[in-house]
Amino acid sequence: MSGLLRLSTAGSVDDGKSTLIGRLLFDSKGAYEDQVASVTKGGEIDYARLTDGLRAEREQGITIDVAYRYCSTPNRKFIIADTPGHEQYTRNMATGASTADLAIILIDARNGVLPQSRRHAYIANLLGIRKLVVAINKMDLVGFSEARFEEIRTEFAAFARQIHAAAPYFIPISALLGDNVVTASTNTPWFHGPSLLHYLETVPVSAVNEEAPMRYPVQLVLRPNLDFRGYCGQVASGVIRVGDSVMALPAGRSTKVKRISTFDGDLDHAGAGSSVTVLLEDEIDISRGDMLVPPLRAPHISRRLETMIVWMNARPLDTDRTYFLKHTTQMVRATVVRIDYRVNMTTLEHEPAFGLELNEIGWVGLETHRPLFFDAYADNRTTGAFILIDPATNETIAAGMIQGRGDAPVAVHKEVEFRGERVTPAERLARFGHIAAVVEVPDETVAYELERELFERGCLVGVVTTDVENRDVLDALAKAGAIAICIKEGAAGVNLADLEAAGIIARTV
Repeated sequence: MSGLLRLSTAGSVDDGKSTLIGRLLFDSKGAYEDQVASVTKGGEIDYARLTDGLRAEREQGITIDVAYRYCSTPNRKFIIADTPGHEQYTRNMATGASTADLAIILIDARNGVLPQSRRHAYIANLLGIRKLVVAINKMDLVGFSEARFEEIRTEFAAFARQIHAAAPYFIPISALLGDNVVTASTNTPWFHGPSLLHYLETVPVSAVNEEAPMRYPVQLVLRPNLDFRGYCGQVASGVIRVGDSVMALPAGRSTKVKRISTFDGDLDHAGAGSSVTVLLEDEIDISRGDMLVPPLRAPHISRRLETMIVWMNARPLDTDRTYFLKHTTQMVRATVVRIDYRVNMTTLEHEPAFGLELNEIGWVGLETHRPLFFDAYADNRTTGAFILIDPATNETIAAGMIQGRGDAPVAVHKEVEFRGERVTPAERLARFGHIAAVVEVPDETVAYELERELFERGCLVGVVTTDVENRDVLDALAKAGAIAICIKEGAAGVNLADLEAAGIIARTV
């Protein structure tokens, strides 16, 4: 069980999200005495005001911005994002949910499943949130009716299956009165599940980025003196260790990790989320925006992306404009190649679209000026995410999730032409699944047997038959990313296991 749970609330207006979080804070002793005193009037506590911090929120009685609250119990620490329910602030909800491990969808028992409930559940699923709790609130206003609870649960469960979301945990609650929030309620004897807080304390949450291959985007090159050259950044996913073989993108050159340095001293390894300085054994031309990755588990490399975008700006998406795309530590120019569709959040149907309006979600093909190093968002929430920025105003106008490489042809948009670029060693690695190498074998029989085995594995491979070293041929094969099998008298025999051990080809599983 993780010691920290990031959770987000979602749902329609007045479903009781802020009240629920206020009740959790109060009952778990997560609210300070002066905070409680400030929201107490006539002996009654207004739990919602423990999270609604903006003056406009207090005046209107709704949540507008994302309010983050921190609390802990003996069993777990929590970061809670109270997000807006109003459709106008859907973009704020997407922002608050983007880092969450779990989402709580609140539903008013009187109103049932509303379009905004479906919209927020769809966005939570789109953002890769694997754990979903559906809290059917205000059960006290429907007489704690089991029939009403089952009716809402049946309807929402069918919707969750439709969007391929994980099976939710359903719980009947009254946030105002505290039923099933921290302790089990006597008003729902027909419900036998744990209380909401007990569920949140015990639900297992595995961080996707900890399980993903190592990705280390370089934030800064640190050169305090001639004897120190370090690359500062945060481990986006996986674990980086001293002695690991790493490849620098886009250069495609491989080396090993020499040191992992921090303010408090050196480490032997660093996991996802750790901010460190990495020193390498060899000097490689690396700058901000480059990325260190395992040589045999490289990310996708492409200028054309298939993405799902949440549009966050009052000015609609314009296919004739060029935007800035911020991805990890890299900023590149990007244009919209096409808009395949937008999602109708009521019916979930895909509708034709020539643009996206505020809060709309659509499938968009993008093309960037330089290649990006990325993973699908479902596999890595850091290297699969990006934002679009308006170059004129510097406003964040969209949040996107990369679904895969784009198949769109190179395009010309007004006066911006994307010119062909040289294929990098990293792109060859991503295509062929192995690094370029020269392998020496003693005779033709061994050479052609090894060539056949490598070819069957999908490798780009060739045999140099001359018994005199032909440097031009070997250089050409290496530049093409191939494995060159060179016949050399006296060389030792080589097999696939030897190549796996040398890190030239991936190990078979």
